[in-house]
Amino acid sequence: MKTINTIFTKGCMVLASAALFTTGCSDDFLKQDPLSFYNPENTYTTESGLQAAMAMCDYGLKEMLMDGNSNVLPMASLYFMTDLGLYAKTDAGDMQDDFANKITPTSGMKGGGDENAMQRFWDRTWNSVTFANTIISNVDKVEGLDPTLRDEYLGRAYFHRAYAYYHGVLLFGDIPLITKLIEVPKQNYKSTSKEAIFKMLVHDLEFAVEHVPPQKEIGYIGTVNQEACMQLLIKCYLVVGEYAKAEAMATDLINNHGLALMQAPFGTNVPSGNPETWPVERNVIWDLHRGVNITDAANTETIMPILNYYSEGFINYPLMRAMTVHWSNGIIVDPHNVGSPTYNYARSDSKYDAGLDWVRALGRGIGCFRTSYHYNQTIWNYDGETDWQDLRHNRQKGNWVEMTDLKYNNPSSEFYGQNMMLYAPENYGWHQNEKGEWGWLIEKGDLLCKDTIRSWFPTPLYKVYILDQSAEENMGANQFNGATKGNNVSNGNLYLFRLAETYLLRAEAKFYQGNTTGAAEDVNIIRRRANAKKMFTTVTIGDICDERARELYLEEWRQPELARISWCLAKSGQPDEWGETYDLATWDKQSGTDLNGGSYWYKRTTRYNIFNHGSIISSKELNYRVDKRNLFWPVPNSAITANIGAPLRQNYGYDGYDASVFMFDNWEDAVADEETAN
Repeated sequence: MKTINTIFTKGCMVLASAALFTTGCSDDFLKQDPLSFYNPENTYTTESGLQAAMAMCDYGLKEMLMDGNSNVLPMASLYFMTDLGLYAKTDAGDMQDDFANKITPTSGMKGGGDENAMQRFWDRTWNSVTFANTIISNVDKVEGLDPTLRDEYLGRAYFHRAYAYYHGVLLFGDIPLITKLIEVPKQNYKSTSKEAIFKMLVHDLEFAVEHVPPQKEIGYIGTVNQEACMQLLIKCYLVVGEYAKAEAMATDLINNHGLALMQAPFGTNVPSGNPETWPVERNVIWDLHRGVNITDAANTETIMPILNYYSEGFINYPLMRAMTVHWSNGIIVDPHNVGSPTYNYARSDSKYDAGLDWVRALGRGIGCFRTSYHYNQTIWNYDGETDWQDLRHNRQKGNWVEMTDLKYNNPSSEFYGQNMMLYAPENYGWHQNEKGEWGWLIEKGDLLCKDTIRSWFPTPLYKVYILDQSAEENMGANQFNGATKGNNVSNGNLYLFRLAETYLLRAEAKFYQGNTTGAAEDVNIIRRRANAKKMFTTVTIGDICDERARELYLEEWRQPELARISWCLAKSGQPDEWGETYDLATWDKQSGTDLNGGSYWYKRTTRYNIFNHGSIISSKELNYRVDKRNLFWPVPNSAITANIGAPLRQNYGYDGYDASVFMFDNWEDAVADEETAN
């Protein structure tokens, strides 16, 4: 296996991990003591101290998306209330379905017995801000530090703070701006408008782009490079309405940094879990998303990765367990009413058949998250024809798996070895019920899956498959879940940024400037690489969002990105795919669950998903609802009550919202106010 140099040396990782375990996460973001067990005079006045703090920042990128939870991954929480999917763990005691009523400032934004990470994202925002501020507040205290190197550290810290604020603001709206480590107790923070915060992010990231070296000059991977700073700055330019700057920077990143979309298979061949059951014909899209290839030197598409394969700092990432269909259970029956006709047999089981080994091929999915009809069907259909040649939706290559591709593997089933069916093809089981009435146990056309929310949806295998090497080495294993063991056993690497998104960001920048033809060409560049059938001559913002879904599923933070795009539409005045425009004064100030009005996020969520269309019956009655106010999640009440010296602003529509509460509308004033204690 190829050896890769990374900034995560053992010393730095131990130091970073110790600090992370010491701090933990707290609802009280005001408690800024990330490294209190160190002596600041001895630690942050040396370059090794800065390196340790930077390792913590880099590690924090991973902690935002991974927490070892085997049911609800943090990333899933960014899709629960979108056009692309919903919470599907239907045996949970308190379903995460009715967000309109269940998300409140005091609810903790949790449900179903699983911590769904919404509160976690609030905590992680402030942890990451504090880690970055640790560097920013101490870099000038390091004696003898070369000025160029000083600016590199500062630029990287600006990136980390900007990355945290970018998502924190797009999830939680108007929040406090904290730019330094406090030296005296402070409980009188005030909120800062999201517009002002993004102007600061642009200011900081422009410095970072100027002073952080490009990847080719760094010599190792896993830390912030100039290209990552550019990618984040492009997004921030879009938010503040600097569309021409966003387009120019995207063009620079595409053309002048040695990057290129991968066009052919490359790197290490990682076949499917069991080619005898489900073969994958090697292709560029499959190779692109294997963890080992994300960091391969041949991968010219990687802008910056998130590393998750070494021992120190490894985080369990059971992607196949949490994010794939619950295909092995008694909820599914065969046409003769045999339960569990498809089962996750271990190789040591006497019933094991290597040709029907679905658990190694697909993983032991438990369906905590399910994709929407829009993602599963609509975005692949053009003029009534389904595009199966697009590599991102290609069953022949093995990248995509429909439920009807699975075959019954329970020897007790008369349909053993036949493809699974959703509807009974015939009447079966003439029987007498408790009233003495005769009828068919299963009638032709009856559903053979009692819970289609959790147990009947396709699998984008190329995005979710991770070789579970630990389970592979155990012949008795029947739980293949993903990256489950560190020390280079499991490779759970992810993309932080890659070039494909840069093209789609440039398409947006062109669209907001009215250049829909130019935007279409950028979308088509991505589509040509994927071997999609249809090419566009012009695009709507809906086409761009759909392409983001096809290309960046489980990479982009879907809800905050839709919030960003909603904001951009209101600022640019450009229409959505339905011809509707948005008022900058009201796009984020609406509430209610009716299907009229709302932001662009709300329209996509309610028009392309099942939200707000009434209750449905699966294994139990469910009512998936969102409120227009859920565009932004509420500021946790615990943070508001802890800030006793001044009121923080609650988001529109939630209990405690008061438009008269003071809020900074310029970031320089907010920074100046940080010096005042209560």
